[in-house]
Amino acid sequence: MTRTRVTWDAVSARRAERQFLAVPAGAGTSLAEVVGAMRGAHAQVPSAAELSVGMRAPGGVTRADVRHALHGDRSLVRTYGPRGTVHLLPASELPLWTAALSAVPAGPSPFPPAVRLSDEQAGQVVAAIGDALDGRCLTLDELSEEVVARTGPWAGERVMPAFQELWPRWRQVMHRAGWAGLLCFGPNRGRKATYTRPPQADRAPAADDARSEFVRRHLSAYGPATPRHFARWLAAPEGWAVHLFGELSAAGAIEEVDFEGTPAWVAAGDTEFPEGPARGVRLLPYFDAYVVAGQPRERLFPGEAYRRCLAGGQAGNHPVLLVDGVVAGVWHQRRRGRRTTVTVEPLVRLTARQRRELGEQAERVGEVLEAMAELVVGQVGVGPHA
Repeated sequence: MTRTRVTWDAVSARRAERQFLAVPAGAGTSLAEVVGAMRGAHAQVPSAAELSVGMRAPGGVTRADVRHALHGDRSLVRTYGPRGTVHLLPASELPLWTAALSAVPAGPSPFPPAVRLSDEQAGQVVAAIGDALDGRCLTLDELSEEVVARTGPWAGERVMPAFQELWPRWRQVMHRAGWAGLLCFGPNRGRKATYTRPPQADRAPAADDARSEFVRRHLSAYGPATPRHFARWLAAPEGWAVHLFGELSAAGAIEEVDFEGTPAWVAAGDTEFPEGPARGVRLLPYFDAYVVAGQPRERLFPGEAYRRCLAGGQAGNHPVLLVDGVVAGVWHQRRRGRRTTVTVEPLVRLTARQRRELGEQAERVGEVLEAMAELVVGQVGVGPHA
């Protein structure tokens, strides 16, 4: 059987189209649909998530609309997603996400034996979180008290190193409660985050069905991809991903293509690609899904961009300038009242058309952030996000 051959230009063009980066989403497209196409929007930094979604959304959408989708109509959920990091996810897709993420095998614990939770203790903590949040919104301190009361003093021992302090032991599996569909972020109480239970959703699909659909949707957004790429996106064991792709390939759910001479996979039958390369200029914020999940990284970050725009090989730590589907610079925005200064440092020479598009993108950043934007083209002195 002859494998379909695809080029980097065709792949980047298709990814941009499906990510609403070639053309923003049309009128009537919901924010949940935008986030679903991205396969989740990284939301550890809420303002970055608002920009990730807003820059793809129909014109006129602002951060207020993203917040309404979270805490108004609750069509979006802020919870723990790939890699155990905070993401915005479509509420309607939460059963699929929880079923798929719960099936990902845990890697080795980064903590010494005296700090770790046993499997039994981890299960107790996850159950306690779910019980404590049933019908309630709790701050982290309040949730901690409830977890310790339901499990034991061992859960509250401050032994977990994090950000130059020690967290209580139970927090090392907090993300698993999100993966189980028992925890999500609620509206802030003043400056304090709160946690609650996600909206009631449909029953989760069977584990095998969830894994197959989850991989197919990822490949639709970021394929062709290899098991290694998929494992890196999830922070999952590579061997597990190799086995999973083998099972799905044998079942006819995914198929192999030739991606610039390397075997990679797409969802079965999903072998149509644009003829031309990606075109256009885009500004993407910290940890945007397109650059975090996009692989191979050396093609997405060509030449000088690989050195300037990655932090120790890690994507997402810099907001990036995207030119014709690849990273071609960094940028930063500084807010002062109702105005924001957008400073962009291109690593390539921009044409007159591209400079015009850059100006439009800076204006759009201001619109999403509900501010008046001023564009400055020059050196960005801000270092990578921690």
